[in-house]
Amino acid sequence: MATCKHTLGSCGIVALIFLSAALVSAQLSTDFYDETCPDALDIIEDAVRAAVSKESRMGASLLRLHFHDCFVNGCDGSVLLDGATGEKNAVPNKSSLRGFEVVDDIKAQLEDSCAKIVSCADILAVAARDSVVALGGPTWDVQLGRRDGSTSSQDAANTDLPAPTSDLGALIKAFSDKGLTAKDMVALSGAHTIGQARCVNFRGRLYNENATLDSTLATSLKAKCPSTDGNGDDSTSPLDPSTSYVFDNFYYKNLLRNKGLLHSDQQLFNGGSADAQTTGYASGMGAGFFDDFRVAMVKMGGIGVVTGTSGQVRVNCRKAN
Repeated sequence: MATCKHTLGSCGIVALIFLSAALVSAQLSTDFYDETCPDALDIIEDAVRAAVSKESRMGASLLRLHFHDCFVNGCDGSVLLDGATGEKNAVPNKSSLRGFEVVDDIKAQLEDSCAKIVSCADILAVAARDSVVALGGPTWDVQLGRRDGSTSSQDAANTDLPAPTSDLGALIKAFSDKGLTAKDMVALSGAHTIGQARCVNFRGRLYNENATLDSTLATSLKAKCPSTDGNGDDSTSPLDPSTSYVFDNFYYKNLLRNKGLLHSDQQLFNGGSADAQTTGYASGMGAGFFDDFRVAMVKMGGIGVVTGTSGQVRVNCRKAN
């Protein structure tokens, strides 16, 4: 029986991603490395599966790297660059982003197989997809051919990444500024069905939003997250306490029960315009959430891409050539 590791068509899955083709550079393609580095996707997939098998949380970390990359100056791998004034040291990222060593390992393997061919930005895009699949989520065809940037902006990361304290209107605007719709925002927020958040990011919700936070969950969270700033700031709790390491629709089911960990999470079911979509995803995973998530991920992966002869293919993802 034919199998499909990296494509949708041979598995009979409806490729809804074509709906977003207009938002992805015409120079990106799913077969970009077929001739120049035919083993690239297998190398990335094997490395991601090994990393997630070793630590389930790593899947969420790699997915988050792609998101935080694309939202700051486009999907150019700039989030991986070291430097005191770079994105790594921005408030949303410092002491929070993880997975850099996994990317380093993937890049080293790719350089051994086909030197100076596969960009760091493309590694992030493929690793995000493979992380979702490794944790039971949907697959999609990743558009490839991104080039890497050579600069990284801490200031841009501080302003462009939506904060965990954002209200619904601010979330919609942050995504709209990147060419993504409110529907895309609700779908992409479903990435919080895996991963964890630091106490410093949900302390305000925990102690100031009792009316919209499940009391049993609140009690368990307070044991790890004291009310005093500076105490337990870096202790983490799962964004989806029901199925923390499975990519499913329990994130949305939790919101219907006032179990959103972050203020920004609960905004998706708080009497606003996102309520209907959230309710739909809570009851329909495959034909609802999964399909929309695929489409939104391809759209997000096309934000501000650099292609052709622009940019560079970094040999070391941590520094410009």
